[in-house]
Amino acid sequence: MAPSLCRAEPDEGPPSKEATAAPTVDDALDAAEADGPGPRRQLTHWNQYEGPYFTARLGGGLLVDYSAYSQDDDSKQQMTLRPTAELRDFRLLLKGKFAKLPRLSYTLGYMYDAAAEEWRFRQTGFMFNFPEVHGDLFVGRTKEGFSTNKLMVGYHGWTIERSAANDAFLPILADGVKWTGRTPGGHFVYNLGWFKDTRSQNESFNKNDNQFAARTVWLPLTGTDRGVLHLALEARYGEANDGQLQYRSKPESFEAQSYAVDTGKFPAHHANSIGVEAYYSPGPLMFGLEYFFNQVSSPQTHDPMFHGGEILAAYVLTGETRPYNAKGAFFEAISPARSVFEGGPGAWEAVLRLSYVDLDSGTITGGTFWRITPMVNWHLSDNVRLEFAYGYGELDRFDRTGGIQFFQTRLQLTL
Repeated sequence: MAPSLCRAEPDEGPPSKEATAAPTVDDALDAAEADGPGPRRQLTHWNQYEGPYFTARLGGGLLVDYSAYSQDDDSKQQMTLRPTAELRDFRLLLKGKFAKLPRLSYTLGYMYDAAAEEWRFRQTGFMFNFPEVHGDLFVGRTKEGFSTNKLMVGYHGWTIERSAANDAFLPILADGVKWTGRTPGGHFVYNLGWFKDTRSQNESFNKNDNQFAARTVWLPLTGTDRGVLHLALEARYGEANDGQLQYRSKPESFEAQSYAVDTGKFPAHHANSIGVEAYYSPGPLMFGLEYFFNQVSSPQTHDPMFHGGEILAAYVLTGETRPYNAKGAFFEAISPARSVFEGGPGAWEAVLRLSYVDLDSGTITGGTFWRITPMVNWHLSDNVRLEFAYGYGELDRFDRTGGIQFFQTRLQLTL
């Protein structure tokens, strides 16, 4: 990948005021969904094919992380953490369309699961476009559509890891069908999905026997020079996996050797989840909020109710704005106005996030955890990104409260 990533392009000069005044609105959606259209600048063409019957684009991604920790005495008794550098993610993506069936697109994702040391299929399936009713139907393995942050591919997010609450409550993928629709004017986007674990029983993301998820997004400002205002309400029903549920999450560090919060497996019938979201991006500055309430039907544990979420602010110091996909209602990757390989500064993004999760309820004592994370993302180009994060968190569990400092970096490459 290195020669393609580093090849210089013509110098296009600094970004204009018009180019950075408001977020770019993307109005395209295919089977790859948030797994992405690929980098906006195409540095190579060997990975693309356009034939008489179908098109194909081969993409890929690589994440390498390093995490170190400084724990107080109470934290050391709660968790054992040691500095670690690991391969976080390596994946291959194939996507395209069919010339004779222009409404049909496909995607295939194949990822090396570093935690399990196995290759696994990720976003894989077909999408059928129905323009007459302003919608698209996906069949296969995909994101449920509950939580914008979860819907976005991790390569495009603001932070190194999603919040502890997001990882605890929501599976990364599911197998089933999902409808994504919008009103004719584009001010409302919604998705409805039904998923079942027939083919995913042995997958690490399997949390439920079957589940339903729905999200409604109101976009009162999208497409105007005032930026993007995204307001969403979502609901989810998840039947317990083989009569049991478990919610757990690491302390927003993939390399952590221990889970911070963990309910353990407990008997349950199902869980109902409600989520609220708000994002506002008038330009390089943006604010975001997601919060979830998870009510579990488990008479044996007094029907616990868990909750948590995050609030964040981000600012692109070099003036770029984060694109927004109006058809799918999610944010995309930042594209630098002038990459480092063109002689420019790339795009520098400062982020501050506060997250919280509470898994103490009923007879369950899974713990509570909060963390504040200031960090910097350096988007050297559309293909290369470096992330530098500091974090401070406190875990209340095992009858003690422990404090942890986090020192994290990430190298990200995409094709």
